[in-house]
Amino acid sequence: MSLLQVKNIVKQHGTETVVNNVSFNLEAGERIAIAGETGSGKTTLLRIIAGLGQADSGEVLFEGSKVRGVNEKLMPGHSGIAYLSQHFELNNNYRVEEVIEYANKLTPNETKQLIEVCKIAHLQKRLTQTLSGGEKQRVALARLLTYKPRLLLLDEPYSNMDQIHTHVLKNVVDAVGEQLGITCMLISHDPEDILPWADEVMIMQQGRVIQSGSPEMVYRHPKNEYAAGLLGKFNVLTLTLAMTLPDRQISAFIRPEDMQIVDGPGEKTIQGRVYRSSYYGSHHELTVLVDGQRMYVYTLREDISEGDMIFLTIRGNAVTGLSS
Repeated sequence: MSLLQVKNIVKQHGTETVVNNVSFNLEAGERIAIAGETGSGKTTLLRIIAGLGQADSGEVLFEGSKVRGVNEKLMPGHSGIAYLSQHFELNNNYRVEEVIEYANKLTPNETKQLIEVCKIAHLQKRLTQTLSGGEKQRVALARLLTYKPRLLLLDEPYSNMDQIHTHVLKNVVDAVGEQLGITCMLISHDPEDILPWADEVMIMQQGRVIQSGSPEMVYRHPKNEYAAGLLGKFNVLTLTLAMTLPDRQISAFIRPEDMQIVDGPGEKTIQGRVYRSSYYGSHHELTVLVDGQRMYVYTLREDISEGDMIFLTIRGNAVTGLSS
């Protein structure tokens, strides 16, 4: 039996269908990430799963039992499911140790482990209003985990914080799953949050799950331009360009890292002029004009400047997906 079963969930706000017939299963220990633009229904779906919303039809089963919505019980939520929003939701004028102690169901040893996992031992005497955004998020997470949930739902957990605190929190989320054995599911706009972390990625558009699969499959075989754009930059080949490149389908989605710069013209190359070169630390991103179309190319080469004419082909091991 799956840890979580989501069956045909539908939610409407007025005449708008916010979640449209969404179904999936989540196994214990599996990591599912949901990607989608603002307004695609991600948060509404997550809150329904947590028992903090109310579906118009369909049902959510957690460990085989129905998760009741806000209209079906006096106190919203489910004791086995924790929901962490991006807004911290900590009261002011409490020390961190008081936040953790309140309604704590853990043993002293479990509490000590939780504090270590969430990296908040040095914050115990601090008042919540003196914490940074990243520190507040880790304290809010630790507070939720004192209730001993088996499923943790993370709603844009890395927004509103700098890279340093984001890195720390990502390590904490990994430790929550690996050391505490809590199954995690998250939603995010950022492919760097999703692709390295998830076992499965679900793409939502206008309330529907339009694509799901492994991170590599969804990244390499996007269903459409919307799905491709959510997970990074891409090129859509025109008929003319596709005919010149080796053994590739017409209108294929090509990621910038799959475009290769070659030394000169050949039977299966295209020529373009470098319009812009942007430095990203680990690589340069070139914007190349090819027959009036902008194409993106990632390269480690340092000898290419704006205005240069270059020749491109597709890497031999590139895997592409078709646009509709």
